Amino acid sequence: MVVNHQQSRNMATLKAISIRLKSVKNIQKITQSMKMVSAAKYTRAERELKAARPYGEGAVQFYEKAEVAPPEDEPKQLFIAMTSDRGLCGAVHTGVSKVIRTRLSEPGAENIKVICVGDKSRAILQRLYSKHIISVCNEIGRLPPTFLDAARIANAIMTSGYDFGSGKIIYNKFKSVVSYAQSNLPLFSRNAVESAPKLAVYDSLDSDVLQSYMEFSLASMLFYALKEGACSEQSSRMTAMDNASKNAGEMIDKLTLTFNRTRQAVITRELIEIISGAAALD
Repeated sequence: MVVNHQQSRNMATLKAISIRLKSVKNIQKITQSMKMVSAAKYTRAERELKAARPYGEGAVQFYEKAEVAPPEDEPKQLFIAMTSDRGLCGAVHTGVSKVIRTRLSEPGAENIKVICVGDKSRAILQRLYSKHIISVCNEIGRLPPTFLDAARIANAIMTSGYDFGSGKIIYNKFKSVVSYAQSNLPLFSRNAVESAPKLAVYDSLDSDVLQSYMEFSLASMLFYALKEGACSEQSSRMTAMDNASKNAGEMIDKLTLTFNRTRQAVITRELIEIISGAAALD
């Protein structure tokens, strides 16, 4: 009776290992497919990033050459978290959210508001800092970002009703296939730009021209940050899926070895029972 229980238990173990083995193999197929898709998307994102870099760099150079500084009489700040709606890409979104979370935990955080571009940053920040979030932009990351997307985000920022003196766009800056880092782009209000000490070096800057440029530069920097973030995300997802496929391969090898050993034990036990039964009859 004990032998029968042992045999049944081994058969159940074999079935469980077989189901687990099949599940891991299916997961490996999915991760390998996602890696191939991410590799194709990464190639396109890197190509588009090279064309988008002048947009962001040009806007930043204007602020640097005009020596624009945050106004002392306006302590309000705006932080924009550039993430997306999609996961399975390592710590891309966590890194951006961590930078903002660190700043919100410091003194003076009551004057800071946050706009989350993408659901991932909202999900991370709203747990402890929901009162700082004034707007969330969704449907980011499913398709390659366009300038129209950046223009819509810029319009949402300018019509949010929040009057800030300065701020930052927090995004992931792409470095290589396996490397990226959190960076930021400066944000300034129109009053801060108008009071810049070296704004006079630019000719024909009346009120309407300056307003139009402020709107365009905001959209340009957002577009650049979206492209940098998309390229970093795809490269990170490609790396993450490659690691997941390798881990799945290691699990398949271990489960296959365990399955074979268990099956061999069952076969050996059955042979012993047959031989013992034949010997008893003799």
